[in-house]
Amino acid sequence: MKRKSYGRDAGLSLRMLFTSFLLGLLYVVFAIVLFQYLNVGLVPMLLIVIGLAFFQYYTSDKLALRAAGAKIVERDEAPELHDVVERLCAMADLPKPKVAIVDTDVPNAFATGRSPKHAAVAVTTGLWRRLDKEEIEGVLAHELSHVANRDVLVMTLASFFAMLAGILSRWMMYAGMFGGGNRNSNDNNSVPVWLIVLAVSVITYFLSQLLILAISRYREFAADRGSALLTGAPEHLMSALQKIASDMLRIPQQDLREVETMNAFFIIPTNIKQRAGTLFMTHPPLEQRLERLSAIAREMGRPVA
Repeated sequence: MKRKSYGRDAGLSLRMLFTSFLLGLLYVVFAIVLFQYLNVGLVPMLLIVIGLAFFQYYTSDKLALRAAGAKIVERDEAPELHDVVERLCAMADLPKPKVAIVDTDVPNAFATGRSPKHAAVAVTTGLWRRLDKEEIEGVLAHELSHVANRDVLVMTLASFFAMLAGILSRWMMYAGMFGGGNRNSNDNNSVPVWLIVLAVSVITYFLSQLLILAISRYREFAADRGSALLTGAPEHLMSALQKIASDMLRIPQQDLREVETMNAFFIIPTNIKQRAGTLFMTHPPLEQRLERLSAIAREMGRPVA
């Protein structure tokens, strides 16, 4: 039975739309300020901005897979994994994404791609070894919900522009330290160009991170709900989340650092040991996720431990 409405979430759609609008507005202002003070012409400015946008849009899935060290595997290399993905895609009425494996003991999974037709789901070897079949199905249903909701694209684009702002901040700071003064004005009392650019970059980076975090936490709730409705067994995802979180605490810090750049995309972040507050967490607290899944399970008449 196909469940076309399993993962749709009006709240997530509104947040994605609002986040995209704010990011677009933020970077229009960012680009105008930067290029005005750097005296770059309109045509070069458009070429740079549009070029970056196209590059990020069409290579987002490849960049994410490469950053995680994921390898695309064909059916003969991982037949059981392909079977689970194909079954879930048939139930969700989704095109089958590329399937990838990350060779690391860190138990985790993620999805990436600019659209359901250009998507990929990846699991780590550590996850595959630790979870049983039903739990893996719950995790993959969670990742396919991200694909169906298209929130992966918004997250990837937002992360890219935040990273760009961070790079510009460091570049302009070094430019100021090594003689980058105000070349656009003879007024000795005017603010140096490098300082203006640095300030705008820092503000842009900070606001971008807040926007990313706002949608990041909500999208995990939406994907958890999508997994519960798609599989019809919320308890399997609950068990998987608990196992992943518990085993993550036993993984050496060196192994966690190797994949920490993918934290915003992982089903459970590698920095789960850090409990310094929720403001800058990319994921909602595990306890809240389990509570919501428990509520869904009760509504469905499913057993809850």
